[in-house]
Amino acid sequence: LHTPMYFLLSHLAFTDVSFASVTVPKMLRDMHSKDKFIPYAGCLLQMYFFIVFGTLDSLLLAVMAYDRYVAICHPLRYTTIMRKGLCVLLVACSWLVSCGNALLHTLLLVQVSFCADNILPHFFCDLALLLKLSCSNISVNELAILTTGAVVAIIPLSGIMVSYVRIGTSILRVPSTTGLHKALSTCGSHLCVVSLFYGTIIALYFSSSLSESNEKSMIASVMYTVVTSMLNPLIYSLRK
Repeated sequence: LHTPMYFLLSHLAFTDVSFASVTVPKMLRDMHSKDKFIPYAGCLLQMYFFIVFGTLDSLLLAVMAYDRYVAICHPLRYTTIMRKGLCVLLVACSWLVSCGNALLHTLLLVQVSFCADNILPHFFCDLALLLKLSCSNISVNELAILTTGAVVAIIPLSGIMVSYVRIGTSILRVPSTTGLHKALSTCGSHLCVVSLFYGTIIALYFSSSLSESNEKSMIASVMYTVVTSMLNPLIYSLRK
């Protein structure tokens, strides 16, 4: 269990559990309580950890894609390239970027003023919805979202796609049933998790942009925050 894959997988599992734990307990409490409220400090704290673990999930999936690329395209050099020091460095950098990203958005949100008590039409403190409730200039916040979004979402997704394009090219060079089966066995679980994670994010984005329905947005958010995190361990447990 000390191989790079299981080292990265343990961090992904911890991230998934933590990601769901940020929103699920409060959601369950609200379902069985008439007093559906959250204090301002609690809202900021929930948003901070939501961004931390959401960002960390994205970055770890990119690191695991690189691990799979090295395992298939450079099998003889795998242990040399994916040494323990590099794995620890990649995970540490992922944590650093995630915490820095969340801290940036939290500090910027603190500068925003809210006119009065507001009703948040969601089951957790989502940054985009909080900014909609503000009554001050949020142009800096929006710029920060666009900039950091490219770093923590587009760049990792691009890295994942490049890794799998190279994996596919490597397999096609030596077409064989054994090689294809080995590649699917090695990458199948990761591909399913990546598709589920980014698929729900894209669905959430389009459901929010194409419809003003809060109910549809909440359903997409549940898929993204709860269902995906619950299914990831199951998907990896089915790996042969």
